[in-house]
Amino acid sequence: MKIFYLPDLGEGLAEAEVREWYVKEGDMVKVDQPLVSMETAKAVVDVPSPYAGKIVQLHGKANAIIKTGAPFITFETDEVPSHINAPRDQVPDKGSVVGKLETSEKKWDDGNVIIGAPKAKSIAVKAMPAARVLANQLNVDLSLVKPTGPQGLITPDDVKQLINQQSHSTQLPGQTEALHGVRRAMAQVMALSHREVVPVTIIEDADITELPPKSDISVRLIKAIVAATKEEPSLNAWFDGKSLERKLFNEVHLGLAVDTAEGLFVPVIKNAESHSEQELRQIIDDYKKSVSTRSVSPTDLQGATISLSNFGMIAGRYATPIIVPPAVAILGCGRSREVAIPRQGQIIIGRIMPLSLTFDHRAVTGGEATHFLGSVIRHLLERK
Repeated sequence: MKIFYLPDLGEGLAEAEVREWYVKEGDMVKVDQPLVSMETAKAVVDVPSPYAGKIVQLHGKANAIIKTGAPFITFETDEVPSHINAPRDQVPDKGSVVGKLETSEKKWDDGNVIIGAPKAKSIAVKAMPAARVLANQLNVDLSLVKPTGPQGLITPDDVKQLINQQSHSTQLPGQTEALHGVRRAMAQVMALSHREVVPVTIIEDADITELPPKSDISVRLIKAIVAATKEEPSLNAWFDGKSLERKLFNEVHLGLAVDTAEGLFVPVIKNAESHSEQELRQIIDDYKKSVSTRSVSPTDLQGATISLSNFGMIAGRYATPIIVPPAVAILGCGRSREVAIPRQGQIIIGRIMPLSLTFDHRAVTGGEATHFLGSVIRHLLERK
């Protein structure tokens, strides 16, 4: 008997949730055969078999939360490993982002356990990962859903359509629902921020009356943030509250908040300072697409040094955006509006855009934060 312990399916993830088992106890499997679909805080991934042999025990049912390094699957196999895949506190880390795998003569690398989108597989019901997550949350049998996606794939909208048709199956008053996947991870991260960060939010209105029509506000904001970090680098940083150390960055890895039905994603535009306006727009569009289909890579959701939330595209003027440690700042952009503006003794109808900057007062002074916000507004209004 050999126990396969759940590997780290990303960078330092503490747990993952079982979405769907592709095998059952007693099944014979081959090496690299997909065993299970797992949802992490970053993506829905498939986990392949490290052995050829018989499945003796599955250590968790659908929707179970499995800790990284905990017993995952017990195999009956004749393969003789050179090392034993034990919990992380019992053996030294091999340095792989996929955790410590029980090894035999087969070499393992980052490609052996998937990081990102699931492998293609042949199953009776074909559905997008986001549709599977939604169906599981709403207790919908995917075999009853009519697919409208490409190549017969069931989309999240297909699941919602079935729910609308089954109007008699609404939730009962007071019924509770456990948080799963991205929404569960969001709750954990927000609680962490509340415990650790000392947040202060300052707000200001940017007069954008003179901006050219149809300006790409998101791209202009990113450019302005990049320029402002050069003048006030303390906001483009990480802070360790335990050691009371901070790390300032020359590169700007900008986290861009993207809202979805499943929860909040924050893909990171790496080296934002090196991209043109056209490149930034393409990156934003690509991220929106990959997030909506849950195909965004976990590596694209890591490493933000500062973040932007353009919540005004939906609604709202001002906010107190939440900082995700170890970063120390996040800028929120509210919905722009027309207002009466005094100018040279006259009243004109102009347009303003509300900005809300939250900073961690443990690592950033009030002066640094106000200078940064003023710099963002100044560079936002620069003529290109």
